[in-house]
Amino acid sequence: MATERTFSILKPDATRRNLTGKINAKIEEAGLRIVAQKRVRMTRDQAETFYAVHKDRPFFGELVEQMTGGPVVVQVLEGENAIARYRQVMGATNPEKADPGTIRKEYALNMGENSVHGSDAQETSQMEIAQWFSGNEIVG
Repeated sequence: MATERTFSILKPDATRRNLTGKINAKIEEAGLRIVAQKRVRMTRDQAETFYAVHKDRPFFGELVEQMTGGPVVVQVLEGENAIARYRQVMGATNPEKADPGTIRKEYALNMGENSVHGSDAQETSQMEIAQWFSGNEIVG
């Protein structure tokens, strides 16, 4: 198993409900280290760039609105098989289908306001990290 990094966002629905500490605890309990973290207000341009892969999907406009509707916490997580491990801790996109004990099962409001985002692959992770962090902001 290789140590790797993945990207995470605690979405506006989570920050609005003061869940940052609870979600971070779940991340750390899963054996992942938070090696970079900052609270930001995502601009429309940043959200459209970040979610560009979905630009032709019917939910794109709503997604951009949700992500710019309040502060988010962007993070870099590090650990053994961090991408797969974080995806497991997050749970299914639809919280109704998420396993008990996962972030989305416990904290998501619905499929759109599902509290967290995590990278789905190594290449995606690298691009997402680079959009939000410079090298000296990541302290592993």
